Amino acid sequence: MTADPTERPERRTLADMTWPEVRARAWPVTLLPWGATEPHNTHLPYGTDTLLGATVAQRVAARCAQRGVDVLALPAVPFGVNTTQLDLPMTINVMPSTQLALLRDVVRSVEPHGVRVLVLLNAHGGNELRALVRELQPETRVLLVIVNWWQVGDTSVFTEPGDHAGELETAAVLHVAPELVAPHETWGDGAARASVLTGVREGWAWLPRRWTQVTRDTGVGDPRAATAARGATFVAEAVEKIAALCAELATVDPERVYR
Repeated sequence: MTADPTERPERRTLADMTWPEVRARAWPVTLLPWGATEPHNTHLPYGTDTLLGATVAQRVAARCAQRGVDVLALPAVPFGVNTTQLDLPMTINVMPSTQLALLRDVVRSVEPHGVRVLVLLNAHGGNELRALVRELQPETRVLLVIVNWWQVGDTSVFTEPGDHAGELETAAVLHVAPELVAPHETWGDGAARASVLTGVREGWAWLPRRWTQVTRDTGVGDPRAATAARGATFVAEAVEKIAALCAELATVDPERVYR
C-alpha cells in the first residue's frame, strides 16, 4: 500500500510544523533550548550544546505527547555567553544583556497565544539564566522555569562525567549524532590546570575561567571512556524526568506553584 503523502505524524517541534498543525492545538507549556557555539575538545562539534539541547527538547515534547500532554519545542538558541573563550577561533559570544532582550521578545511573542509556562532548557554552563528570569518574571504572567538538562540524569553511569566535552557530553553526542564525533585517536584528554587561588580550588570563591589558560584542548574532563550506550541511558533518564516536570507544569496554576 502506498502511503498517503498528505498524512504526517503529529509533530511537537515548531520548526518542523505547519501553521495548521500549530494552530490546531493549545500549547500551555513551551520549551526553549539554549545552547552555544564554541570548541568542545578536539573531537566534538562547535554546536554540541545546541545539538544536545535541541535533541532533548524534541524528545521531551514527544514523550509528553505520549502522555497526552501538548508541549511545544521551540527552535534552539545557538549562541550563549562565551566571554572567556573569545580567543578561540569563531567562538560566538552574546552578552547576558543580549540574552535578556531576546528572552523578553520570545516571551512577548508566545504569551498572547496561550503559553502559560516557558521552560528554559539550558545546555551551556556559561548561560547564567537566573538573573534574566529574576528581571523578566515581574513583567509577564508566563511562568519561567530553568532546567539545566545535563544536571538531570544519574551521572553515576560515567567513570568521570567531566565539566566540558568530557565523558558525559561525548557519550551524549555519540548517542544522538555519532557521525559528528571525530575518530577516537584524535580525542584530547581534557586535562585542566587548577587555580593558584585556594578559595577557587576549594569552591567557595569564583572567577571566570580564561579557557586557554585552563586547558590545552578546550576540554575539561577526560572523554575517553565515553560510550554511546552510556549516553543513551543518561539522555533517556533526563528526557523522562523533564517530561514528567512538563506534564506537571501543564496542569499547575502558575500563581499557585507552592502549597
